[in-house]
Amino acid sequence: MDSGGSGLRVVVGEVGHRVSGALVSGEPVRTGDRGIDAGHFMEQLVPMVRGLAGEAGVGELGTAVIGAAGLATLGDELRDELPGALAREFGVRTVALVADAVSAYVGALGARPGAVVAAGTGLIAIGTDLVGWRRADGWGHLLGDCGGGAWIGRAGLEAALRAYDGRDGGSGALLRCAEEQFGAMVGLPGTLYPRSDRPAVLASFAPRVAECAPDDPVAAGILRDAARHMVESVVAVCPADGEPQVALTGGLFKMGDPLLVPLHEELAKRLPHARRVAAAGDPLDGAVRIARDLAVGALTLPADGVMLGVVTVMGRGDHF
Repeated sequence: MDSGGSGLRVVVGEVGHRVSGALVSGEPVRTGDRGIDAGHFMEQLVPMVRGLAGEAGVGELGTAVIGAAGLATLGDELRDELPGALAREFGVRTVALVADAVSAYVGALGARPGAVVAAGTGLIAIGTDLVGWRRADGWGHLLGDCGGGAWIGRAGLEAALRAYDGRDGGSGALLRCAEEQFGAMVGLPGTLYPRSDRPAVLASFAPRVAECAPDDPVAAGILRDAARHMVESVVAVCPADGEPQVALTGGLFKMGDPLLVPLHEELAKRLPHARRVAAAGDPLDGAVRIARDLAVGALTLPADGVMLGVVTVMGRGDHF
C-alpha cells in the first residue's frame, strides 16, 4: 500500500508471481488528534484489498507493507492500531509500517546505499548507508519542503504579485500566467488562504514557472533556487563514503530541463563522489519490494521503528 496526498494505492500478490494491478482510492486519509486516522485508513483499505485478493484468487494474506506519507511525525495511531486490524481482517501476521520516503527510496534504488529526492507537491530527501536512515526536509509547505512543487508555485506567485505591485523582482510573464489561472490578483489571497488544499493549489502553478523559465530570468532563477535547495537536502543525507547512488523520484521532475539542468549541475558540484542513476520505480514498487523481501526473510534494510518498523502479529490482533 502507498498512502499519500492522492489517496491509497493498493496491490496484492504472491511471492514469485506478478502482483495485481493497482487500485486507487482517490481520497486522502484524514488526520485527527493522534495523527493519521487508522479507522479512515481501514475503511478505504478493506474493500480494496478484498476485491483485489478475490480477483487474484488469494486467500489469507501473510504480509502487509504500508508506505504512508507523514508516518514519521503523524503515525502513532497507525502503529498502535493497524497491525491488529490487518490481522483481524485478513490474517496478516507480519506488518511493515514504512515512511513514504523509505518506500520511495526502495522503489528508486532498492537495498543500496545512497540518497533519493522525492519531489511532488512537497519535498523530502532520504539516505542510508544500510545501517540507519537519514532524512532532510519534508516539513510541509509552511516550514520547509524547499524546492518542492508548492515552494516553486508560491515563489512564482510572489514574483507575479511583485510585478502587479511594481516592486523589484517581479515577472510580467508570471503575472500573465497567474491571471490566466487564478483571475485578478487582487482576489488571489481570498482564493488561496481559506483552502484546505493550499499546498496542492500552490503546486498547480509550478508548471507555469517551468513554462516561463526558458525566456524569463525570474522564473529561471526560481528553478535554480529550487535545485539548490534540493541538493542541500541530498547533501545532508547522502553517505560520505564509497560510491553512493543518487536518484530522483516524483512528479515534479516531469518539468524536464528547466529544473533538471540546474539540478544536475548542482549535484555534480556538491556530490562529485555520488553516481546519479535513474529511479527504477515509484513508492508503490518500493512497498512491493519490501513485502517480497519481508515475506521470505530477506529484508536487509535498517529498521528503526519510525522510518521503517516491522511488527509480528501473534494472533488475530496481538502483536509485538
